[in-house]
Amino acid sequence: MALSSMTGFARSHGASGPYTFEWELKSVNAKGFDLRVRLPQGFDEVEAHAKKRAGEVLSRGTVYANLNVKRANAAASVRINEDVLNAVLKVAAQLSGRVDAVAPSIDGLLSIKGVIEVAEPESNEDEDKAARAAVAEAFDKALAELVEMRKREGTSLGQILIQRVDEIEGLAKKAEASPGRKPEAIRARLAEQIATLLDTSDRFDADRLTQEALMIATKADIREELDRIASHVAQARELIGKGGPIGRKLDFLAQEFHREVNTCCSKSNDIELTNTGLAMKNVVEQFREQVQNLE
Repeated sequence: MALSSMTGFARSHGASGPYTFEWELKSVNAKGFDLRVRLPQGFDEVEAHAKKRAGEVLSRGTVYANLNVKRANAAASVRINEDVLNAVLKVAAQLSGRVDAVAPSIDGLLSIKGVIEVAEPESNEDEDKAARAAVAEAFDKALAELVEMRKREGTSLGQILIQRVDEIEGLAKKAEASPGRKPEAIRARLAEQIATLLDTSDRFDADRLTQEALMIATKADIREELDRIASHVAQARELIGKGGPIGRKLDFLAQEFHREVNTCCSKSNDIELTNTGLAMKNVVEQFREQVQNLE
């Protein structure tokens, strides 16, 4: 099953009877799934179809769906409301003898509210029904294109994520092979530290210091963290290989990667090992950022 990104864009055009229309779909990252539809008057019932179809094929991302509709040969008719006009003229005639004012002009009369009435063209129910059906079909087409684009983006993301996982694995192996982790190196550092402490004071118990040093060395060991990182690497490869809506699972895995790498850095008492841990931390962050785009 292919991976899918949460980002994408698609358009579809169509015509039915006197109507021409265009769908524009755009999806962006989100924690869940949300379809936000903008429809012109008369096409509200298409929203239910759009939400049902989108919910069947998408599981994450906010999708903005805008529908633009134009109707050909649909000029509105304009008529004069004679009753209102006569009433205005009657009042104007009554006032003409009482105040000194010029006679009302045509544009002044037409600007009075209610004098002009604009009638929308009458609709044909059969034409409107056919147009709504065609609009719904065009939405399905745009949605299919959006899904396809998200899959193409998902394929690219999958390749990038595999590269990051490979880098994490390589750095983990480098950390495991770090000279500072070898028992002899640890013993040498501890022996040097104990010798320094004994030289500074004769009140230290050498045996007690050795026991404490061994406990510190045990706590500083990153064997468990490296094993968990290896396990996370295997899980990440398996999830990416299976595909599907795995964004949330990989996001959780990225957090686990981050936790283990942080622990490695905090336990490290060797410069080379610390630098390797910091490099791994940077790659894990890149992995997490890319995961945020996956469905």
